[in-house]
Amino acid sequence: MDPLITTVTVDRIPDLVSSVEALFREDGGRRDATMDVTWPRREGAAYYAHLLTDEDALCLLASRDTGTGHLVGRVRRRDPLRPGVVTAVLESLRVAPEARRTGVGTALVAAFASWAGEKGADHCEVTAYSMNATALAFYRRHGFTDFELTLRRGFVGPGPAGVR
Repeated sequence: MDPLITTVTVDRIPDLVSSVEALFREDGGRRDATMDVTWPRREGAAYYAHLLTDEDALCLLASRDTGTGHLVGRVRRRDPLRPGVVTAVLESLRVAPEARRTGVGTALVAAFASWAGEKGADHCEVTAYSMNATALAFYRRHGFTDFELTLRRGFVGPGPAGVR
C-alpha cells in the first residue's frame, strides 16, 4: 500500500510538530549538542502555521498509520549570488522508524520535487548531518549529490598566531 501524502492543514499542525519534535530528538539531539530540542514544542505551531500561508512553502504529512512522517520544504527565489536561480530547499524530513524502508520517504521526496518543479525550481538542496550516514545514503539514492561542505570548529583557544 502506498503511503497517503497530504498537505498539512491547520488542524494537522500538532501532528507535524510531533514529527518534527521526534526528528529533533533523534537526529539533532544526538548529533549537535547545541541544538535546542525543545524548539518544536515551544515555537513549532506558530512557525508552521505561518508556513501554511506562504505560497513558497510546503508542509506534508505521510501516513500509513497516524504520525508516519513529514516533509517541510520551501522555494527560495532570490539569491544575490545566483541571480535568476530558483532553489527548492528541503528543510525537514522524517519518517518514523517503523515506516522506514517502506517507500514513505521516497513518496515525500517525490511529492516535494513535483511541487518544486511546478514552482519553477532549478534544483533541490538538503542539509544533513555528516555523521548521519543513513540520511546521506537516502538523499544520494534520490539524486542529491555533494555540493558544499560546512566545517565547524569550536573556539576553545586562540586562533592562529597573529590573528585577533
